[in-house]
Amino acid sequence: MAAYPADVEPTSLAGAGDRGRNAGGDEPPAAFRAALAALDGVRARPEITLEHIPAPQRLAPWAHAIGALVTEPDGDDDVEIASARFIVLFDPDGHEAWNGTTRCVGYLSAETDEQLVDDEMFSEVAWSWLTDALTDAGAAHHAVGGTVTRTASTRFGDLAGPEHSVDVEMRASWTAEDTALDRHLLAWLEVLGNAAGLPPPGVRLLGPSDRPGGETL
Repeated sequence: MAAYPADVEPTSLAGAGDRGRNAGGDEPPAAFRAALAALDGVRARPEITLEHIPAPQRLAPWAHAIGALVTEPDGDDDVEIASARFIVLFDPDGHEAWNGTTRCVGYLSAETDEQLVDDEMFSEVAWSWLTDALTDAGAAHHAVGGTVTRTASTRFGDLAGPEHSVDVEMRASWTAEDTALDRHLLAWLEVLGNAAGLPPPGVRLLGPSDRPGGETL
């Protein structure tokens, strides 16, 4: 049996209206319903906007997906500096590769400091953001794995944007040991905040940021 991938791309997402049901239209198991109820209670920090996005099909009997976007003010507009996805795959029969029934899959991309692309320890530090966040959030889990990728780009000619930029991408997946997926999502949002260079929650940097309270699903 093939393992479910951690790198779910937007081209593989379909069926935005399928939340809470599988491809056959069946009612979800109680454990999956409890997991969705926990996710619905998550409140993100003000800089992060959450939204339900189409869930991947054919990867598991049931799936659910959440998108997250980090923006910063630029004049009269908000500019995207990071984005992420948090996907839940649920198989009531369990899966050998997961050693469990519930697999959390995360993907994020963020602009980062140009100097970090030459820091050999950056990938290890970035990965520790996830492992530490899961532990700190009390998100019971096992079988965690993934990748951290740094990409440096140089723009030429009339292409809009900064001349030099560095992006970090992280792909990760882990098996949740209970239905308290709010803790798992909060941990992933903490990783997103770190990747985007946001200050610690409750700390406000000097600057024109007057966005109201946190975003909820």
